[in-house]
Amino acid sequence: MMQRAQDPRTVAGVTVAWVIIVNKPFYPFYVWWLVGSGVDISTLTLVSLPFFLAIPLIAGKFPFAARLALPVIGTLDTVFETVIFGRASATLLFLAPCMALALVTFHPTEKWWQRGVACFIFVCFVVSWWTIGNPIFSWSEGQLATLLNINAFAVASLMAFICLRYSGMASPT
Repeated sequence: MMQRAQDPRTVAGVTVAWVIIVNKPFYPFYVWWLVGSGVDISTLTLVSLPFFLAIPLIAGKFPFAARLALPVIGTLDTVFETVIFGRASATLLFLAPCMALALVTFHPTEKWWQRGVACFIFVCFVVSWWTIGNPIFSWSEGQLATLLNINAFAVASLMAFICLRYSGMASPT
């Protein structure tokens, strides 16, 4: 897919996209195994898979578009999943890795894009926080607590991976 040498930020972003692509299909299985119900509704999380798959596919010819797409698609996916699972499931925590990607994925000359993406993520958070309440599936309090644990662990894992993957790159100043 990579037809020419890419800059380190694009390569890192593609790596993060692949980690998401590979892990996303397992989420309904986590829900099945750990929550016990709601598997059918959790398969809706796979809707975003083709969008994440587009990132490595476009990175060779359009590296900026790929770098821009990663936090934007992640943000939209997070809002969508919050509609599915409700605010109490802590899916909005996935906006933290999106914001981290907005911080590290852009070049210094792209600071206005970086600022725009950061503002977009924040606005999505505020709107989601104030408008999304109950999930579209009826989860029990215990199930929501399990979903919160699954999501908090996944967010921490993704944040750690992003930090490790982008470590050593010159900071965007």
